[in-house]
Parts: sequence; structure tokens; C-alpha cells
Amino acid sequence: MELATPVMAYVYGEDEAKDELTLLAAIENSGKQEDTKNADIEISADAQKANGDEEETQDPIAAAGAENVAATATPVWTKQAEVNRDKLLDFDYLVKNFYRIDRTTTIDSSELNPGQLLAKDLTIDTNVGGPVILIYHTHSQEGFVDSDGSEGMTVMGLGDRLTSLLQDTYGIPVLHHRGKYDVDGRDYAYSNAEPEIRQVLADNPTIQVVIDLHRDGVGDDVHLVTDIGGKQTAKIMFFNGLSRTTSTGPIDYLQNPNLQDNLATSLQMQIAAAELYPGFTRPVFLKGYRYNMHMCPKSMLIEVGAQTNTFEEVYNAMDPLANILAYVLLGQSHT
Repeated sequence: MELATPVMAYVYGEDEAKDELTLLAAIENSGKQEDTKNADIEISADAQKANGDEEETQDPIAAAGAENVAATATPVWTKQAEVNRDKLLDFDYLVKNFYRIDRTTTIDSSELNPGQLLAKDLTIDTNVGGPVILIYHTHSQEGFVDSDGSEGMTVMGLGDRLTSLLQDTYGIPVLHHRGKYDVDGRDYAYSNAEPEIRQVLADNPTIQVVIDLHRDGVGDDVHLVTDIGGKQTAKIMFFNGLSRTTSTGPIDYLQNPNLQDNLATSLQMQIAAAELYPGFTRPVFLKGYRYNMHMCPKSMLIEVGAQTNTFEEVYNAMDPLANILAYVLLGQSHT
């Protein structure tokens, strides 16, 4: 049967329009609330389990600052729902159910071709003698409603937790880069980050995946949360920059030769999330600019909850997120 999901209103982007340089500063930021909904999916017979057999994690607040948090998730990839692949071939259906396109940009079926994007092999090689995934934070200072000002209760603490899960549970070597690019303001955070991230990639040629981990900025009355395994868990959102705006067309100084791989990565992650954890993700957000996603083909910008979530809620989101990442990157989604 078709799953009707509740509509959640949200506001995206406290400051994302201030990207990299100020040449396009006159373009409006997307500050209005928009209605979102998840994709139509068919629910399997055991969907009610919702991964309820997972063990309880240790206290997230106490563990947040630790660099080597013991992982408690197990690599179980049981589908709770099935996305209709035939319907995905309809561009209008795909956009309506899996994406939210900011008014500052446009995309058509030539770039957003589900057949081509889903056919891309995103499998990683973990036996390369070095880190395979890079996690960093363009906005390292982003915290949550109950954050106490410590680094451990910001997105940096989430990076520690995700690193631990990917390494300890799934055997994927991770480098968690702790650079801070927004301490004095966010206006040039992406420009500040790019040369250092390029150097990290040059120094670690084994890296195959790059994750820029954020939290979103929403209206004060918006609470992005769902229940996974009996735990209140912040929703996440995959994000792509298209290097093109509606008003100016392609942005020549923000070219992205890896755009198709970026789009394939977010779409395959979104489909995996819809099948493993229905309701966990918001629609993939598409916007203009580039957001430094041009530096690696398998680049992801991931928003975990928002400033209205508690740290426990966003911490809980790291377990299903790690499971989804491993499911796709270890090739389980194509088996």
C-alpha cells in the first residue's frame, strides 16, 4: 500500500546564501517555510519492528566529547519498506516525492536522471591502508537547544560519534577533521575551508568519500524528530548544490565536475534511508552554489536535525545514519 506521511514545514538555510564569495550576495536566501513530505513507499510486513532490537546506547551527553566512543549498533540491513523503482523513472514523481528545490535554482531530467544516478556504483574499497571517509564541519560551531558550549555538544561531537560507529561497527576507516572555519562568522566559511580540505585530500589519497556534517536552521516551532527503535531521533537531510541559479544560470566560478556523482550519492542514500528507516529523512534539498562538493565525487552535505533538537535526539540519529552509509558504500544496496 502507499504510505501517507505527515507534512512537515521547515525553513532551510540560516546563512547558506552567503557562500564562498560575495559576488551573488544579492540573490535572495530561501527563508520561507516550505511543505515537505517523504516518498511514497510500500510498507513491509515487519515494518512495525523499526529496528527495535538495537541495544541502548550509552548516555550521549557523557560520551559526546570522547574520540573513541564504543559503538553499539549492529550491521543489520532489514528493509522496512520498498521504494517503487518504476515510479522513480517519472521525473515529476521523483522530484515531488524525493526532493525539495529551492526557488533560487532549477534542475531538469537531463541532470536528475534516476536510471543513470541509481546505476552508479558507489562501493568503496576499505583495504587501502588509510582513511576512506573524511568527516569535517564547515560550520563547526553549530549546536543544539541544550548544548552547553562545549565542543562535544556541537556537530563536532556528532562527527566523533559517526566516526566511531563507522570504524568500530562497519570497519570503515575514517578521518575526522577538526578544522574550524566559522569561529569569526559564517560569511566565508566555505572559502576558508576549501584550501584546508584540499590539503587533507592531497595528504590522504585513500579517501573516497567526503561528508560535511551540519545541523539545519529552522523556525522555532519546528521540531524535526521521529521514533526509531523507541528512541526520539532527529531527522536528517541530504543536500546538493547545483552551481546554478535561476536568475543567472550556471555559475562559472563555481563549476562542479562531480555534480552527477554528488547527485547519485544523495539519491542512493535517500532511497536506502526510505527503505531501512521510513520517515528518517527529509527530502533531498537542491540549491544553487556549490558548497565545496566539487572536491570529491562521493561528497555529501548532511544536515542532522536543527537548532530546536536536543543533543540526545541528534546523537541518536548517528546510528541509523551510519547504517545507511555503510549499506550503500559497502555495496549492500546493490545485492
